Amino acid sequence: MSPTLHFDGTVLPAATFHDRCVASAAALLELGLGPGDCAALMCHNEPVLLELMLAARSIGVDYCMINWHFKSAEVRHILSDSEAPVLVVHANLLPQMHDGVPAGVRVFVAQPLEGTRRAFAIDETALAAAAGLETWAFFRETRRRPAPAPQRPGSMRVYTSGTTGLPKGVRRQPPTPEQVQRVAEMCATALGMERGMRALMCAPMYHSAPAGYVVQAALQDADLWIEPRFDAEAILRLIDAERISHLYMVPTMMRRLLQLAPDVRARYDLSSVRFSASTGAPCDVLTKQRMIEWWGPVFHEAYAASELGYITHLDSHEALRKPGSAGRALAGATVKVLAEDGEALAPGRVGLIYARHSGVTDFTYTHNPEARRRLERDGLWTLGDMGYLDEDGYLFIVDRSTDMVISGGVNIYPAEIEAVLLTMPGIADCAVFGVPDDDYGESLLAAVQTTEGALVSAEAVQVWLRDHLANYKVPRRVVFHAHLPREETGKIFKRKLREPYWAGRDRRV
Repeated sequence: MSPTLHFDGTVLPAATFHDRCVASAAALLELGLGPGDCAALMCHNEPVLLELMLAARSIGVDYCMINWHFKSAEVRHILSDSEAPVLVVHANLLPQMHDGVPAGVRVFVAQPLEGTRRAFAIDETALAAAAGLETWAFFRETRRRPAPAPQRPGSMRVYTSGTTGLPKGVRRQPPTPEQVQRVAEMCATALGMERGMRALMCAPMYHSAPAGYVVQAALQDADLWIEPRFDAEAILRLIDAERISHLYMVPTMMRRLLQLAPDVRARYDLSSVRFSASTGAPCDVLTKQRMIEWWGPVFHEAYAASELGYITHLDSHEALRKPGSAGRALAGATVKVLAEDGEALAPGRVGLIYARHSGVTDFTYTHNPEARRRLERDGLWTLGDMGYLDEDGYLFIVDRSTDMVISGGVNIYPAEIEAVLLTMPGIADCAVFGVPDDDYGESLLAAVQTTEGALVSAEAVQVWLRDHLANYKVPRRVVFHAHLPREETGKIFKRKLREPYWAGRDRRV
């Protein structure tokens, strides 16, 4: 479990990186963390983030990734709900969440490396809030370094929301050795994991899929390049120069690559790429076809979720033969499409998608077991996606019964945004939902009803939300309505609001 790590032109040899992981594991143990406990990490894509993930995993400690866009209230909820006693955070992120740390949480600072500072234009002023706080690098280097005793690995504690608007922590049971092996086999198919791979991660590792990808690559002792953020031409340049064989990309990244001028695209040799993995958001047919024409049949898509793991897989040849499909069930996975009464539906009939993979352990939502129970039927779980299986067993996703929006591969939960917006003076009612976006797949729109006589602008709505939530949760469009349609039960009829924007499209997600 010792990758050779590359960041901003610097190489961390496998032995050096292994020593850092062992030192961090010892430091976590000295802080009193043990199997089943949780360490919170709020960091940019940097070696320290992977180091801490692997260190926690090696001693049975869960690691909770906090989105570095989050602000005080969002951070406070996750730290409180996870009961994480330790937070490691990049210094430049402290000002945006300075009062979001509950009492009793010990905070350690990681100083951003030069590549991160350059990528995000971080200056010394942004680091001033960290003055006087303990740094993780110093703390870990002053610990003794015992070899952690072998035990079941810790896992990622993912936070995902729902109709309540409050993120729920996915807490897994420890895997058996057999399940660890099944997950490795699952990742070999869905992500292309193999020994000797030269892998690139340019997606933010606070998301569960990129984080899982780099951990699995580390288990393969890969050469692993971590980029602080995605830059279309820079990624092509890196693939060419370093002969990258594997990478993870979401559809938005593919669209950005396709927007490059033809002469720029032709400038780089991409023949080393053997496997490009994508999950988290559906890739539209045209984008995938154009990428296959350009790079060849190296693109692989999977239907997956934090709760479910990887369920289906679709390679490039299948994508051309079954356009729009999310693939067929992986070995060890079960996929069914059921009616509301639990009846298994015939091929072509749309219903709720239920699935489970035998290698993925059971889970609960921290402090919310009832929400977990509502997902299950006959041992399978649903996240509210609607779809159908064709006669060959290929899954097609056509809609989402929940309100979740996937924008640029990021899961966004409108209930959280609506709850904040309803605290704004002058707002009587609101509904937030996803509308088509050629770049991001979906983008947010807020339908707003003001109180009588109130003068509220779209810009004011966006400013209010930006002050309370991560910027990516702020709707790009705000549309005002005299009245919002509601069902007899009182629930806003979002489907009626969404339909005009999705008219004429084959799918609703």
